[in-house]
Amino acid sequence: MDGANLSVVSEFVFLGPSNSWVILVLLFLFSFAFYMASLLGNLFVVFSVTSDSNLHSPMYFLLANLSFLDLGVCSIAAPKMMYALFRKRKAISFGGCITQIFFIHAVGDTEMGLLIAMAFDRHTAICKPLHYLTIVNPRICILILATAWILGLIHSVAQLAFVIDLPFCGPNVLDSFCCDLPQLIKLACTETNRLEFMVTANSGLISVGSFSILIISYIFILVTAQKHSSGGLSKAVSTLSAHVSVVVLFFGPLIFFYIWPFPSSHLDKFLAIFDAILTLFLNPVIYTLRNKEMKAAMKKLCHQLVSYRKMS
Repeated sequence: MDGANLSVVSEFVFLGPSNSWVILVLLFLFSFAFYMASLLGNLFVVFSVTSDSNLHSPMYFLLANLSFLDLGVCSIAAPKMMYALFRKRKAISFGGCITQIFFIHAVGDTEMGLLIAMAFDRHTAICKPLHYLTIVNPRICILILATAWILGLIHSVAQLAFVIDLPFCGPNVLDSFCCDLPQLIKLACTETNRLEFMVTANSGLISVGSFSILIISYIFILVTAQKHSSGGLSKAVSTLSAHVSVVVLFFGPLIFFYIWPFPSSHLDKFLAIFDAILTLFLNPVIYTLRNKEMKAAMKKLCHQLVSYRKMS
């Protein structure tokens, strides 16, 4: 086949979760509620950090950027998914599908880099507190953020480079809520076993590798804190529990998607909803509920908004 010259598929069709209107309505209400909660929760984190001078530190700078990325992630697929729930033909254009994949991988990979940076920040704060402000300074934070974005964009472009010229000339049904590489490659009108393995192994290795680095770094932090004092260990456990929770919620579905060898479309769909909406709602909840400074800043922001509304 001559690659892109045989690509006659102009759109892809998503399979709905059910034909029952009751299930569709419940799924829409669930998705909409958590989508709005994700938006508001992450917006509150971003505005709380930027508006409160007490939170102008490297840790909160990284946290605000994590919430900013979560805003992007939850807006990539969730609105299209909710819009398509009640449509008879749940379709997305070829260009829209490629664009969705690009942003899913670019933002997702950037978030992996940011989570690793947050682990480095906590390692420095707990293990080298006297040198913390010297090592993790604003310049380093900006450099880390820029590096995470550049690596995320490079990986996303590299992934799509193998797919963009594939011939799509027949089946166009995706058994999913959103576009992603493994499902899309299977629809190509050519032999794709090697490409499927390469793409899956690539994303799987990055996910597992990043997750392993994070878990090892957290264990190292706990061991180092224990050597210093029992009080340092309890403080480290309290600080890292939120980070570990977010890491597990973020990487759990990703590792399942790319590592689990057996197809399970129903579980994949559930995890897709969980990863696209629920996880992004839980992130700001986990960080704010276990952080007195964040709770104080968010209360202050709420009071400012209420006062502004009364004045207007």
